[in-house]
Amino acid sequence: DRQTLVAVLQFLRRSNLRESEEILCRESGLLGTDLGAAALSPAGAGLLGAPGGDGDASSSEALLNRVTAAAAISIGGSLLLYANAFAVGGGVVVEDQPDVSAVLSAYNQQGDPTLYEEYYSGLKNFIECSLDCHRAELSQLFYPLFVHMYLELVYNQHESEAKSFFERFHGDQECYYQDDLRVLSSLTKKEHMKGNETMLDFRTSKFVLRISRDSYQLLKRHLQEKQNNQIWNIVQEHLYIDIFDGMPRSKQQIDAMVGSLAGEAKREANKAKVFFGLLKEPEFDVPLDDEDEEGENEEGKPKKKKPKKDSVGSKSKKQDPNAPPQNRIPLPELKDSDKLDKVMNVKEAARRVRLGPECLPSICFYTFLNAYQGLTAVDITDDSSMIVGGFADSTVRVWSVTPKKLRSVKAAADLSLIDKESDDVLERIMDEKTASELKILYGHSGPVYGTSFSPDRNYLLSCSEDGTVRLWSLQTFTCLVGYKGHNYPVWDTQFSPYGYYFVSGGHDRVARLWATDHYQPLRIFAGHLADVTCTRFHPNSNYIATGSADRTVRLWDVLNGNCVRIFTGHKGPIHSLAFSPNGRFLATGATDGRVLLWDIGHGLMVGELKGHTDTIYALRFSRDGEILASGSMDNTVRLWDAVKAFEDLETDDFTTATGHINLPENSQDLLLGTYMTKSTPVVHLHFTRRNLLLAAGAYSSQ
Repeated sequence: DRQTLVAVLQFLRRSNLRESEEILCRESGLLGTDLGAAALSPAGAGLLGAPGGDGDASSSEALLNRVTAAAAISIGGSLLLYANAFAVGGGVVVEDQPDVSAVLSAYNQQGDPTLYEEYYSGLKNFIECSLDCHRAELSQLFYPLFVHMYLELVYNQHESEAKSFFERFHGDQECYYQDDLRVLSSLTKKEHMKGNETMLDFRTSKFVLRISRDSYQLLKRHLQEKQNNQIWNIVQEHLYIDIFDGMPRSKQQIDAMVGSLAGEAKREANKAKVFFGLLKEPEFDVPLDDEDEEGENEEGKPKKKKPKKDSVGSKSKKQDPNAPPQNRIPLPELKDSDKLDKVMNVKEAARRVRLGPECLPSICFYTFLNAYQGLTAVDITDDSSMIVGGFADSTVRVWSVTPKKLRSVKAAADLSLIDKESDDVLERIMDEKTASELKILYGHSGPVYGTSFSPDRNYLLSCSEDGTVRLWSLQTFTCLVGYKGHNYPVWDTQFSPYGYYFVSGGHDRVARLWATDHYQPLRIFAGHLADVTCTRFHPNSNYIATGSADRTVRLWDVLNGNCVRIFTGHKGPIHSLAFSPNGRFLATGATDGRVLLWDIGHGLMVGELKGHTDTIYALRFSRDGEILASGSMDNTVRLWDAVKAFEDLETDDFTTATGHINLPENSQDLLLGTYMTKSTPVVHLHFTRRNLLLAAGAYSSQ
């Protein structure tokens, strides 16, 4: 449409965007002279702001609307709104170019501040009077529009109007946005907005709404009929509307998915392929224990041995179709000691208790008494031989929980006297004089918020408010390295299940992947809009999950640093993550007291476990994945039936495409038991290799 084109060219010329103007001229075949002539037409004159009659103004407004409409290009069912994309000539889309959005935002004149309340209440009445099937979907607009209209008033220094707008409508917002509204209410002047990160994010990242095509058409028609340009402009510029074809979602379906700082995840965000299968275990022979042989007669021996050999062998022969290639990321070679440990693991597994609704685990609770230093983190080694506590007084304390005491390696002079060929050389290098049940590690200069043992039990990681992650040797009980990459408190750290790699997440909103022998991070995972509060490696070590105070969980690919899943649905900061042992599912716990279950392959929420009344700080699956244990600040450990929770899942393509998830209200059926402590919040859970559940926390005497 030539007239529209001319209007855009005029606009480019007026904004001194000569280069863009020339490219557009060339591609459209319009010459500068045509442009000059067109400027004399009434529509052109109106657009350039020349004095014209009412007719001119209205025709220029019509033209403007058409320019806007032309610039909103519909691609693949989602509307790429005009602040985000702009068509040039032959339909080439240039996405996310800031200069383009700046150009187009110049069209938006600020509306009359006194009418903002009228605009908002007009839309509110329209949505409340619309059909039930559309009302739930369109109600999602209330919160982002409320925030943006309020910020626009504050930004343009209409302070009294902003205050009255806030007071009139803040009570209508959903209860899970209360914390955000509290931050918002403190922003009353333009200057306040400059330093406030949350609000800067809100203005720069698009709030994502998932709406069916029918509901969207209804909204668009209403706003265009009412000439309600102020709201339409905000919808265009600050919201990303992910349109899907099909039935509108119900209030319950929407409530399950919303609540994060930036709305829902775009459907595109969860489309990438994820290799959630497990890596092939190396093959090795499992020798029989003496005690097994004594207890068995001759016929029984091979019977006992065979299933064991098969279970180890079958894992290695059949490659999981969903597993990543074995060499997708370089993993450390197995040392002899690792192989021994694997053999021990398999032997223990032979005696593992099969858990289920009829056979619940025993729970052994380690209570930290007199922990006046303030217990802030706990971890337990995989073989359950040591427990570590991180404390607010900046110390890290390691206890042995078996009769075997903790010993350091002898001094160098003594080591030189030892016969290196002897069979018990590993025993001889230990110094008996240093044996004790507890070792205290000093080095951090702030509370220790995360601790993690390496799988081979040679190292320990700790992260702190001082911005560092420290690697400690459990042979010498000294600090080997301080990793400095975060500039702010580091909230969590965790070793990879294969050792060597570890991840940390902190107040600077990013997670970092490290290797123990590099003093700088190998990957930086950026994308969260608030603190990264917890981190977890996938069992195959190719992916990392991070939970954040922006109320989302993200899954990152270690190979290339890409975010491959974004899970929204929690209504508060996330504090615990656990992968199921088969790698297919993820459980997440947050301050909202809910445990959500996710299918990683399809990128879908598949369950919600309600029961806790306070923040969930600990989640752990049993060794074979039959039971999920959750520990909370409400002083309880709860056990859930994981097998039942994950069976008969509706993960068809339709659900994946539209997000119509139907969560069964079956928390009570899945809850197998609730175990109270007297007054001890649960901060860590761990299943031993034989499926005994260990829990830990510090007694609080309030």
